[in-house]
Parts: sequence; C-alpha cells; structure tokens
Amino acid sequence: MKLTLYTDYSLRVLMYLGTRQTDEKVQIDEISDYYNISKNHLTKVVHNLAKLGYIHTVRGRGGGIMLKYKPEDMKIGDVVRNTEDNFHMAECFRPDNECVLTPVCGLKFVLNDALENYLKTLDEYTLQDILPKALMR
Repeated sequence: MKLTLYTDYSLRVLMYLGTRQTDEKVQIDEISDYYNISKNHLTKVVHNLAKLGYIHTVRGRGGGIMLKYKPEDMKIGDVVRNTEDNFHMAECFRPDNECVLTPVCGLKFVLNDALENYLKTLDEYTLQDILPKALMR
C-alpha cells in the first residue's frame, strides 16, 4: 500500500503542528519552507484538514493554524482513511472492475485482509506516537 502525496503532506502538517505549543499558531509558509513543499499544495492540504476538523485556522494578522485536538487523541488510521481518495489495491476493488478472474479468484480476499490489517495497525498509533523528536519545542 502506498500513500498518496496528499496523505503524506497531511501527516507532515499534523506532525509539524503537533510539535508546537497548544496555542502556538503556525504559518503555512513556515511548514512549506521546512519540508520544501509547494505552498500551493500545502494550502489545499491545510484547507482540507480544517474541513475534516483536525486543525483550527485563524485568518488575518496574527493568524495561522494549530491542532484542534491533542496529538494523543488523533489516530493515524483515521487521518489516512480521511485523506486517501481510495483503497483500490487491484482492479477487483474498483467499481468498474472488468477482471475476468473476479468470480473465481481469491486474491481480492487476501488483499482485503491485508488492507484491513494495515488500517488496524495504523489505528494503534496516534499523532503523539509519530512526532519527530527533532522538531519538538
């Protein structure tokens, strides 16, 4: 299973914010510079993270972004489920599946089991568990 860049960037934003003080507002530019990621990409990611309820955004002078919840309350599995656009590991997972083997093939069941275990493992970890110590303040 490979995460999309969108999910990767979402996790990076949350990790960066998780290393800051609870009430410390961070600018998108700061995160963009730190990770060397396009500000435009991060703006879209931040907008979506706010829509999903993971972060708080404050507009205007003195504004910025910050986590809405404590890092220990944010499950990585939930973030991945909410930021990945699909989990189509093979053609048989797609709604437009045309694989002729589907009626007799056991691969879908094996891959589905693997996917469920993958997400179950991610559910065992919180944002706190993955925070990079080098960024901690």
